Amino acid sequence: MTTLKKIAARALSTGATGLFLISFAQAGIPIEHWTQPSGAQVYLVPSPAIPMVDVQIDLDAGSRRDPADKAGLASVTAAMVSKGIRAGASAQEPALDENALGEAWADLGASFMAHASDDRMSFSLRSLTYPDLLDKSVQLAARQLVQPAFAADIWQRERGSLQSALKEANTRPATVAGRAFAQAVYGTHPYGYEMTEATLANIEVADMAKLYRQVVAPCRAKVTIVGAVNHAQADALVQQLLGKLAADQSAGAGSCAPLPAIAEVQPLAAAFEQHIAFDSAQAHVLIGQPGYKRDDPDHFALTVGNYILGGGGFVSRLTHEVREKRGLSYSVSSGFSPGLHAGAFTIALQTRPDQAEEAVKVAREVIANFVANGPTQAELQAAKDNLVGGFGLLIDSNRKLLGNVANIAWNNLPLNYLDTWTQQVEKVTVTDVRNAFARKLQPERMVTVVLGGAPASH
Repeated sequence: MTTLKKIAARALSTGATGLFLISFAQAGIPIEHWTQPSGAQVYLVPSPAIPMVDVQIDLDAGSRRDPADKAGLASVTAAMVSKGIRAGASAQEPALDENALGEAWADLGASFMAHASDDRMSFSLRSLTYPDLLDKSVQLAARQLVQPAFAADIWQRERGSLQSALKEANTRPATVAGRAFAQAVYGTHPYGYEMTEATLANIEVADMAKLYRQVVAPCRAKVTIVGAVNHAQADALVQQLLGKLAADQSAGAGSCAPLPAIAEVQPLAAAFEQHIAFDSAQAHVLIGQPGYKRDDPDHFALTVGNYILGGGGFVSRLTHEVREKRGLSYSVSSGFSPGLHAGAFTIALQTRPDQAEEAVKVAREVIANFVANGPTQAELQAAKDNLVGGFGLLIDSNRKLLGNVANIAWNNLPLNYLDTWTQQVEKVTVTDVRNAFARKLQPERMVTVVLGGAPASH
């Protein structure tokens, strides 16, 4: 087993980068898609270069479903999945505490992790595909999915650690500024919720178990697989992974009642400025507003345009105007964070407190000019060249491709999305960018948060 563990560690750490690129550099990316009788949707990319498989299970159980007074519930629930397994019905399924569970995964040279983002709760399995190893890895992952212990004593310990981490985070200027910005941009929408010491104190293991029962079911799962398995093997793997869950919850394709609808992020009605006193060497500046949903048809125009505006690092307009011409900040960036709802558009920079007012003024002028006039043709071509040239780096390993295919699955994008990505970028025109930014951004109604700097004049 020691030799197998070494082989597994070496193979799993490399991610099959070189061989993977050879496999897909010339041909398209063959995504297979089907729905199992349980209702689970499966997306498969066979990648036989090395005997390895990556699996991601996504469910509509992200923090957008947290109650306001228990913000952080989805995140801590996912974290507790790795803290032990309760005993199963047979003697072959003894309880495993977190140490025994960790050792079991180490012995297999495999890994199983869970985490929650704004929109989804995700479970990730990585294993070599040697039959004896893969079968044991899938069995253990299936147990972890259906039998998380949610032990009260472990949660008390974890909650204490999180409370200490929150106290420490609250001393950081970036944390304070980010929280104020999110609350101003999102208002009462769950995207603006943030785990605090108060909400953490309200969360008990019963809340985790209730959330888990409500949302973690095969009929709600989107399963993405990249690796050395064929269609039949992938189908059997998913059935084995989710079979215990279906049996435990009696969750079939017809038993998934729709989850409660969540209201959309509301547009800002007026500009809002907040200046927060904070003893910091640098002023933290955040400017922005609600942006767009991931399924918006303007996505490619906004992606290319944002690269020009502030997403392209040292070649962006914001960097040229704020850093290069005026020396107001070492770095400045802009970005969209689209999700199932309109994630924030954000301009972020740090500057000397005595320069904060000027930095805000310049950043506002740059975004207003860009929304009004769009990019130049030269800027557009340079951005497209850089984006197209860097596309291969987005899919140069099993794990990166897994994330991209899971994105296709989660957002119901076309199966040929990756095959046509560069063509979609190439099609974007100056007019497309200008019109898309005009539709999405309202510079006169943005939120501005300045922490640590002197108040700007109005």
